[in-house]
Amino acid sequence: MRKGQHMLPLFPASGHMAMTENQAKIECRGVWKIFGERAEKACRDVMSKNGTSDEMEQAALDNAGIIGARDVSFDVAPGELFVIMGLSGSGKSTVLRSIAQLQRPTIGEVLFDGEDLAAMSDDALRDIRRRKMGMVFQHFGLVPHFTALQNIAFPLRVRGEDKSSRDAKAREMLNLVGLEGRGDAFPSELSGGQQQRIGIARSLAVDPELWLLDEPFSALDPLIRRQLQDELLDLQASLRKSIIFITHDFAEAVRLADRIAIMRDGRIIQQGSASSLLLSPEDDYVRSFVRDVPRLQVLKLRDIMTPASRLKADLTLSHNASLEEALLAMGNGGDQIAVRNDEGKIVGKVMRKEILSTVAVE
Repeated sequence: MRKGQHMLPLFPASGHMAMTENQAKIECRGVWKIFGERAEKACRDVMSKNGTSDEMEQAALDNAGIIGARDVSFDVAPGELFVIMGLSGSGKSTVLRSIAQLQRPTIGEVLFDGEDLAAMSDDALRDIRRRKMGMVFQHFGLVPHFTALQNIAFPLRVRGEDKSSRDAKAREMLNLVGLEGRGDAFPSELSGGQQQRIGIARSLAVDPELWLLDEPFSALDPLIRRQLQDELLDLQASLRKSIIFITHDFAEAVRLADRIAIMRDGRIIQQGSASSLLLSPEDDYVRSFVRDVPRLQVLKLRDIMTPASRLKADLTLSHNASLEEALLAMGNGGDQIAVRNDEGKIVGKVMRKEILSTVAVE
């Protein structure tokens, strides 16, 4: 568990899913999404002739098309929390909807456990969405004339489960999101935060292998938003689900992600760990996202250490210690830290001047 108090446990803490460690859960391969029937056809014609990305873009523009995603490629490993972020209109939600096949990619592949979703029939896709995918959106999408329990049970009803089992599961999920006793309430009788919790409970009811979250916390007040972030991290520590999380907030991305992809104009500009984006931004666009991130708290000794196996130093700290913790531990004395790994072996060194130069913002 992370430090801090939580009002109630939001997510289930058991039920580990089976994972194939040597295969990505999701693979996006050269995904394009062009809006406009004539433009889509023109782009497919260009692709059939092995055209370049520039030729694809020109074909879309020449035919009054709108490019939502441009040659997007990435993998999400089993149990990884992968964040896609960018400003409004950058294409992040388009990519998520293309993964779920809510809108079919114009060109490219989306592989789920090695199977190409874009090549599946509508019936096969519906079955995957009902049994293996959970989706949560910023706009909760609750059925207004359904009670909270009926909303949670709805996906179980769609996939044909009997009433008693789906009602029992819905009550279990309702309790897990801290809304016990509100099962008979209609969405109009719930606050925004409560409605989002119902949406989260509904998506978890199907026990998804892949969880797609499109800015799920952005409409919530800061206190509730931070609590839900904490509980999402607790879920990952427990279940290691594969999650694709969309946000426009880099601080949220840094807090949650194993890896982050930053998008602009439908393209992925850079992807990697939070530390790699902070220390080696690809361009000014990425640099603008990371400029205000508190490096002292985010970066760890492992991110800046120089490898070393033998070292005499007055101070030895874990490679997971933040730069802030390192400076506090050094106090007014000492200029060098020996860095140890989880097994206690010395693996590197960090100098005080390196910490200070790293956290200095240009």
